[in-house]
This record gives sequence, C-alpha cells and structure tokens, in this order.
Amino acid sequence: MILDARDVHKSYTVAGSRTDVLRGVSVSLSAGESLALMGESGSGKSTLLHLVAGLDVPDHGTIMVEAQNIAVPSDTARAELRRSLVGIIFQQFNLIPSLRIDANIAFQAQLAGRYDAQWCAILAKRMGLSDHLSKYPEALSGGQQQRVAIARALAAKPALILADEPTGNLDEDTAQTVLNLLLEITRETDTALLMVTHSAKHAGALDRQLELRSGAIN
Repeated sequence: MILDARDVHKSYTVAGSRTDVLRGVSVSLSAGESLALMGESGSGKSTLLHLVAGLDVPDHGTIMVEAQNIAVPSDTARAELRRSLVGIIFQQFNLIPSLRIDANIAFQAQLAGRYDAQWCAILAKRMGLSDHLSKYPEALSGGQQQRVAIARALAAKPALILADEPTGNLDEDTAQTVLNLLLEITRETDTALLMVTHSAKHAGALDRQLELRSGAIN
C-alpha cells in the first residue's frame, strides 16, 4: 500500500466561524494505481491533496505514505518526508523562471538527494523535451511547461504523485496528450497517482474515481 489515509477530518475557523472541510475521508492507493478525485468547488479536494502532501496536518485521522506517517506535527519532518516520498504537479506549472529546462527537471531530485542524470534524460525524451533542455520556461508553450512539471515530479522517483488539475490550463487535445504521458509513466514505474480533476473524461482514464461532496466520500 502506497497511500493509506483513514478517517481524515479537517476544519478551519475564520472570524470565529468554523467550517468542516473534510469529514471522515478515507482513501487508499496501491503501487501503479491511479485515482481521480472529483467534486464541486469547496468539496474538500484540494484540502485532502494538501494533507496527503504533508503541507498541512489533519485534525483527526491518519495519513500513511509507504507506511510512514506524513501527518506529523513538525513542518521540517513533513518537508523531508514530502521530498523523499511525494511528487506534486500543480495546475500553474510552478517552474523556476531563472533555471533552464534541464535544471527545472532535475530540481526536485537534487533536493531529495536522488538525482539520476540518465533517468532525467529518459523523462525529457518521453515528454518530447530533449530539444528544449537549454531553453527557459518562458520560451515553451503551456503544454510543454506542464510536461516539464510532470518530468520534475517524476525525476525523484517518488512513491506517490499528487496532481492538482494538471491539465486545467491546457486545451483539450494538449490536455489529453499530457494526461496520457503521465498515466503511461506512472504505470510503468509503479508510481501511485492521486489526481484532482473536474473532467469526467479525464477521470475515466484513471483506474478508479472518487467523488467528494461536502467533505465526505459520496
């Protein structure tokens, strides 16, 4: 089991008013398995993704990634676990403008101490980026930048990929191409994939689908 999140609760209090965002959510993922997380805005999808990534901690419940508790109180400990276990793909790409494409791809792997030049070169080739490695992000199209973001997340060989609307800023044809590449490589490498999406078509390409409604699994 790569991801085992059980009975996860999370609430926020703003101006004295409490909002229960997650109410007892449980999610599991095995190696090489993909899961689409769906739901309306405000249903708790992004909150769950942030908790699984170790960017925040739940009020109640457990979140284990490769049998390690990523919901520890220490920010430093969570950051170290995140670097070693999790790769994150954002809708906004979040590339570093001052770094060339090859350096952007290698960035996360170098932070995690798992940089493999050969693996980075393979990823660049698979993503159709080999001819763009000396360029900077601004010179690439949106679809190409998202491929860089995917390669960066995979370069450190994480056990789990978290993708938050990774095709949300792309046209339909480009989005389908990018999604196909992501699914191919995660399946080949036995990497678990948890993806937030609003697209029923894209969700259907993944192994399983779950819908969040008002902070609970529907």
